Amino acid sequence: MLETFETVSKAVADRSRARILKLLEGGELCVCQITTVLDLAPATVSKHLAMLKVAGLLQQRRDGKWVYYRLAERDLNHCARKFLALIGGCLNEDPAVEEDRRILAMVNAVPVQVLCDQGRAALGPNAEASKATTCCGGPV
Repeated sequence: MLETFETVSKAVADRSRARILKLLEGGELCVCQITTVLDLAPATVSKHLAMLKVAGLLQQRRDGKWVYYRLAERDLNHCARKFLALIGGCLNEDPAVEEDRRILAMVNAVPVQVLCDQGRAALGPNAEASKATTCCGGPV
């Protein structure tokens, strides 16, 4: 049990992974969408998602070349639900989380294929300048 606790606590202790968990509170997202909001390289986001999945905090499904993630809906270990509840009750007013929500609203208005092709550039001038990203076809 202590090993599971350690795995889950390490997974949520990272800033980017905590931001991912907060993003997924609103529902399932494609890797493209997460990558665009966080403005990180797809490989980096994939590593974060893999760690959260191993910790039992996320579930995934594949739809063609897109991989979608959501918060775990069933208990994959004895700690996951408790940590998800803790994260859910925290950070709601954190400036980074609020900015992520603002960007996610723009991301949700763009088709996933366009995000995969254009990254943040697909959001137009309302998004802060950032590097372009690509996504989805690689292993997650």
